[in-house]
Parts: sequence; structure tokens; C-alpha cells
Amino acid sequence: MTIFPITFGTPEYDESVALRNEVLRKPLGLEFSPEQLAQEWSDIHLAGFNNAGKMVAILILTPADEHTVKMRQVAIAPTLQGQGLGAKLVQTSEHLARSHNFRHMVLHARETAVPFYLKLGYQIVGEPFEEVTIPHAKMEKAL
Repeated sequence: MTIFPITFGTPEYDESVALRNEVLRKPLGLEFSPEQLAQEWSDIHLAGFNNAGKMVAILILTPADEHTVKMRQVAIAPTLQGQGLGAKLVQTSEHLARSHNFRHMVLHARETAVPFYLKLGYQIVGEPFEEVTIPHAKMEKAL
């Protein structure tokens, strides 16, 4: 998998929305609103592509403040999950965040993804909560 940033409003961005919709939204009966997508224009969109040039992974970094960035909307093509692509994407995002002088990564992990992030050195902060109709945990890691 080759990983590189993509630009908001491009065909690659549209492809990322389709992947996120398939993996993260449709299973919950949800869709992105135009307003939600419009808020992503200044985010860092990091995408993974297979050898054929098809997008198979996406992750978004949203600056929270001068030193903190929030990882969100991590999605791996369903047929490729469990093969290490998610870990590679997260590690690449951490390197990119450090290169932008962020020192702290935060995220809201779906309950089912918490073990994945724990293996990558993230820690649970606070109590579980519900987001997009399912249980989540706030997690963080010093970069």
C-alpha cells in the first residue's frame, strides 16, 4: 500500500468519502451531510492505495490546537481489514503529525477498535460514551 495526502474537493477526496461511507456510515444507517463534508476542507486527508491505484484506506487528521491533532474517520476496505494496513496508516499519520509539529494525538475509537489502538500505544482517557449511535472511547497518545 502506498500512502500519501489527498486534497479536499478532488476526485480522490470523493473516493475517500465513498470508502468512509461504505465502512463507517452505511452499517449504522447513516450518511454524511453536505455540512459535515464541508467542514473537512482544512483537514489533512491521508489515503492508502493498492498497486492498481485503488483507494483502500483513509484517515483524517483535524488540528485541535497548536500541539494537538485529532485522528478521525479511519477506514480500511472491508476485504483488507486485519492485514496490517490500518497500523501502517496510523503510523504514517503519526509521522506526518510530528512533521507538522503536533505533539499529541487524540481520537474517538469505536468500542470494537479500542484493542487495535491499545496495541499501537494509545491510552483510554475518561469514561465510554456514545457517538454516531455506538459506544466509543476517547484515546490519546503523546507523539
